[in-house]
Amino acid sequence: MRSSSNPAFRNLPQGQGYATFDRSGGMDAGMGAAYADAQGAPVDPGRAGVAARPITIDDIVTKTAITAGTAIVTGTLTVVSGLYGLALPAFIVGFIVSLVLIFKPHLAKAPLVLLYSAAMGVALGGISGLLNDVYPGIALQAIVGTAGVFIGMLIVYKTGAVRVTPRFTKWLLGAMVGVIVLLLFNLVMSLFGINTGLRDGGPVAIIFSLLIIGVAAFSLLLDFDQADKAIRAGAPATLDWYIAFGLMTTLVWLYIEILNLLSYLRN
Repeated sequence: MRSSSNPAFRNLPQGQGYATFDRSGGMDAGMGAAYADAQGAPVDPGRAGVAARPITIDDIVTKTAITAGTAIVTGTLTVVSGLYGLALPAFIVGFIVSLVLIFKPHLAKAPLVLLYSAAMGVALGGISGLLNDVYPGIALQAIVGTAGVFIGMLIVYKTGAVRVTPRFTKWLLGAMVGVIVLLLFNLVMSLFGINTGLRDGGPVAIIFSLLIIGVAAFSLLLDFDQADKAIRAGAPATLDWYIAFGLMTTLVWLYIEILNLLSYLRN
């Protein structure tokens, strides 16, 4: 049985076989949530009941677009207003909400999911605004880069160029654990004033950032697969906001790392 590297998607119902985004019907705590490698409370909605409408790809696309759009709007307003000081409190709010949704997935409805998205939008807007003042145009480049990776990985998934197999999942989960360990190691060393080179903008930092972007990008494949399983399992449509939240956590992580990489290259 395959499971996503995204802790949010571990709570989705598990289908069988290789998923294909509902071919019969058409068509990712921000970074903190992506790093929070915790097992949430299991959710097994099963198939939609007689009175419940099963989830469709349109539900997922619509809710994901609303969630991402909310983050873009709040992020843009933060940059335009220059209220960069809101970044830290907004990130804390987003991180707390993400943990609540991961451990209490039944609360994943529009209010909390959009609160998470709005908070992370403000946080990313503040960070992007500060960097954009130093490196003009970097925020737009990061947005375009994130969108490009998302579309590219969706094409890879749809064409089956990279199949989401149990072996692939194990490899990716191992890579994510390695990344998390290195990040924690760098954090601890920095507290003692020791520079590991992983975040100083040098050659090693650039390579490490590319590695993280690669892991985050391939994590999208697992996220697509988990969403696909929900559709194939006939899960209820009420799960759409939860899936949108899961995708958003990966996108936030990806955007932050692309922003980091661009700042290194500009330096």
